Formats: sequence, C-alpha cells, structure tokens
Amino acid sequence: MRILFTGGSGKAGRHVIPELQARGHHVVNVDLTPLDLPGVVTLCADITDSGQMFQVMTSYGNLSELEVGTGPAPFDAVVHFAAVPRILIRPDGETFRVNTIGTYNVLEAATKLGIRKIIFASSETTYGICFNDGPMDPPHLPITEDTPTNPMDSYGLSKVCNESTGKAFQRRSGADMYALRIGNVIEPHEYEALFPSFFADPDQRLRNAFCYIDARDLGQIVHRCVMTDGLGYQVFNAGNDGNSVALTTPEIIARYYPDVPLTRPMGRDEAIYSNAKIRKMLGFVEEHPWTRYVPDPRA
Repeated sequence: MRILFTGGSGKAGRHVIPELQARGHHVVNVDLTPLDLPGVVTLCADITDSGQMFQVMTSYGNLSELEVGTGPAPFDAVVHFAAVPRILIRPDGETFRVNTIGTYNVLEAATKLGIRKIIFASSETTYGICFNDGPMDPPHLPITEDTPTNPMDSYGLSKVCNESTGKAFQRRSGADMYALRIGNVIEPHEYEALFPSFFADPDQRLRNAFCYIDARDLGQIVHRCVMTDGLGYQVFNAGNDGNSVALTTPEIIARYYPDVPLTRPMGRDEAIYSNAKIRKMLGFVEEHPWTRYVPDPRA
C-alpha cells in the first residue's frame, strides 16, 4: 500500500517505517526533520498548517512516480505519529496546541481527500497515570481500552482530545479510524542500556504501569491496522505481552497495587497494560519480548 506517515523521523517512526517497508508498503514520510532511510522521501512540512497537510497528501512520493504520467497516485492510508512527544519539551499550552490542531488538520485532509484508512498515535498517558501530579493507581487491573481516561497533564489531555477528534471524523466520513494508545516505546539498543536498571529498581516503571512496546512490534501493529478493514472507529492499547520488570504479575500486584480490584484473573507474566484486544482483533503476535535481548534474572 501507499502510506503517508507523519512523524516518521521520531523515536517510534524511524523503526516503524522499515517494518512497513519490509511488508511491501511504500511509505512517504512527513516530518520537520528528514529521515535518513533508503527508499523513503521525507516531505518537510508542519502539521499545524492545514494547507500543507492537503498538499503533502496530494504529492508525488518519489521521482519514479513522475514516469507514469498520470499525476500523483492517491494514498491508501495515513499513519499519523507527528506530535510533541511528551511534557517538559515545550510549554504546556504549545504542546496541547500542536498536538490537537495538528491531528485535526491531518484527519481533516485525509478524510476530505477520500482516504479510507487512518491510524493515529494516542498514548498510554490518556489513563492519567504517567504524568499525574502524585502517585495514582488505576481504577482496576488489567488496564484495558475500557479503563476510563483521566489525565491532568497537557500531553495526555491532547491525546484524549485527539481520540474524540478521530471519532468525529470517522462518523463524518465512514473511514476506518484506529487510535493506538502506545506504551513506552523501546528501541532495539535500549534493552541492554535500560532494562538492567528496571530489574534493579522496578519503582521507576510504576508511572508507565510497567508497560513497554518494542518499536519493531509497533511496526507490526501498524501494518496489521493498515491491512484490517471495516472496524470503523477503534482504540487499541499498543503494548507487548509482558511487563518491563523481572517480577511476576502477581508480585507486581502485591507490591504496587494491593488495593486495586482485578476484573479477571491474570497470568503469571501477563502485562498490567493489556494488549488482549490487538491480539484478538488484529492478530498481533509479539516478536520482540525483552527476554530475547537481556538475560532474565529470574531464570
């Protein structure tokens, strides 16, 4: 498929795009910073400029497309990852403005141009735990897509607003619109760099609800979203099967969530941040658990 990908030069996107290429997709990147990746053209554009979003979605993807002689081909899908990626990078109001206006512009352009498949990045922060002022327990375990969203920070709030924007544009257009509540993204080199400290001090993973998503597994999830039609508007937790610490799930619950009710029994190493929906509805099969890259101290 011909895919327009916003934010492909970022921490997640630079790993997701190669996964899409490997599965046969042609990807055009839209970002403020070029992506140094063979076969990918980056159109440097600002998502907060509505006109630029219409222009990039009606653009050629590379020079070879000029040879056809029929003008730019339509995009089959839009994947929207571009954003201010967390708090404490820009002032809160600017984070909220860029993320909400940018998403509105991308979704408006895509739907008005007749693109029928749109996947956009939401976040684990929508549940309110990550950037809460003070400790915060989830209302129940596991954390699923039905868990109420409750952020107090500008980033998480922007993502909640974006989900409403996505739902509105889906109702308006009838396109498939899938929001990914992406967990803490882990790049391949970060297993060796970070996970030993996670094992030594599990407390540092509490604000992420112990979740992680390998950037390459996120690429698989995006591919499966692109290839799965007819689901209308959907929200999916995007996380790996297990937790990012060397504790069993019962040990995590006993230590960190002793008073949080369980909605169902949980497996020995099942993620607190449930990915059951993407496994059931999209057929996601984890390929990159942390146990492939760092020794399990429990072994």
